Amino acid sequence: MRCRADRRDMTGLYYEEFEVGETIAHEKRRTISESDNQRFCDMTMNQQPLHLDADFAADTQFGDRLVNGLYTMSLAVGLSIPDTTDGTIVANLSYDGVEHPNPVFHGDTVRAQSTVTDKRETSDGERGVVTMHVEAFKVGGDGKGTEDANETETETDETLVCEFDRTVLALKRDEE
Repeated sequence: MRCRADRRDMTGLYYEEFEVGETIAHEKRRTISESDNQRFCDMTMNQQPLHLDADFAADTQFGDRLVNGLYTMSLAVGLSIPDTTDGTIVANLSYDGVEHPNPVFHGDTVRAQSTVTDKRETSDGERGVVTMHVEAFKVGGDGKGTEDANETETETDETLVCEFDRTVLALKRDEE
């Protein structure tokens, strides 16, 4: 696994720079606040009480409000952009196979990583299509949402909270 910290001041990757099998650990992380979740729900008009109503959520299997899963997915994409497609993308083509295996709560810190799973030139050879498997992890934590109630987490523990495949249309370097 490579960290692209040495490329911090550069744009994203051109098609030729993506390597199938490479995992890019994204350096930026974000701790999700209650207001982040509230604003996202407001902007998307999602009024699901599991995200917004503490009394309602207290009576669920989770015992607390969950962060909106689409926010978690969007955050993972946002965390990945500086290292993958910032300034080198033509378009996002698809998001496939989205899964949320564990919940995210207010106060959780999320990090992401992307593994390049496929790449091919377009039929005209002018651009490239790149597919990445993006994973978002909750780092550290308080044990909420773990499948085993006896399991404890330490500061270095990570829990997979979202994963999906992101396919993009990327510029080729010679198309600058």
